[in-house]
Amino acid sequence: MTLLSYTKAMNRALADALEADPAVCVWGEDVGAGLAGPTLGLQQRFGARRVLDVPLSEQAFTSAGVGAALSGMRPVIELQIPSLLFLVFEQLVNQAHKFSLMTGGQARVPLTVVVPGSGSRSGWAGQHSDHPYGLFAHVGVKTLVPATPTDAYGLLSSAIRDDDPVVLFAPAGALGVREDVTAPLAPVPLGSARVHRRGSDVTVVAVGHLVHQALAVAEELAGEASVEVLDPRTLYPLDRAALVESLSRTGRLVVADDSNRFAGFAAEVLAIAAEDCRLLAPPRRVTRPDGTVLPFALDLDRALQPSHEQLRDAVRAVLK
Repeated sequence: MTLLSYTKAMNRALADALEADPAVCVWGEDVGAGLAGPTLGLQQRFGARRVLDVPLSEQAFTSAGVGAALSGMRPVIELQIPSLLFLVFEQLVNQAHKFSLMTGGQARVPLTVVVPGSGSRSGWAGQHSDHPYGLFAHVGVKTLVPATPTDAYGLLSSAIRDDDPVVLFAPAGALGVREDVTAPLAPVPLGSARVHRRGSDVTVVAVGHLVHQALAVAEELAGEASVEVLDPRTLYPLDRAALVESLSRTGRLVVADDSNRFAGFAAEVLAIAAEDCRLLAPPRRVTRPDGTVLPFALDLDRALQPSHEQLRDAVRAVLK
């Protein structure tokens, strides 16, 4: 049995990919020093030509990554702050995402973008605290939010092998998670959800680090109700069948989503439930408020992020 951390799992996935395929390379700011964690030691092992420190221009090196992917490479780009994704929306969404469709499949763009420490940080203020995974899922870019070390390894491994652009969010609230690993690490298919806890009374769909809040709530309420915790893992493509199957048994739904409420991922889950399931009670969402810009003030910051207490109260509300 090995105790594996989330960050070390990502590091191992990158190392295994670099070892297995000479087309894989890693680019980013300070990836040589491994300041964010996932790239620690990789430049010393694989060299500065494959693990490349880039200038401070996300638009430039993401554009170069798209070109490299079109030319047969499999670049992995690390962005240190999730809000930097707004700078490269053009390159990822309007270019990389559309090349395959616009060329009838003649061109592929196997580009992976990794955002370690996204969302759920305290005190990072308005321009560093966004968690925009819903934007990429909305436009159809493959969007991953692993909650555990084994899923971080498995989803990142699959993303690098995928022939389409993929954005992987590694929430700050999950980076400290450690997991006992008894089986060999393996790729996780994109589009497959994971049930962390079986239940019969209510389904809690939780994204990223909120899976661990949901599990804590399920344990706290074990004497009151049987709570199922469903982790979509891949927001797009979404494992719709797993969601419908769970709701067909429980009939009640709560969604925990660390992003803005209006037009967010939680709203899509509720829409699927309304279209395909017969619920016994109105569903609930636990999210950031509408149009939220997280302030620097720590008390206000924490008050605007989904909490254990909000999730527990939402579960109790649907049970009533």
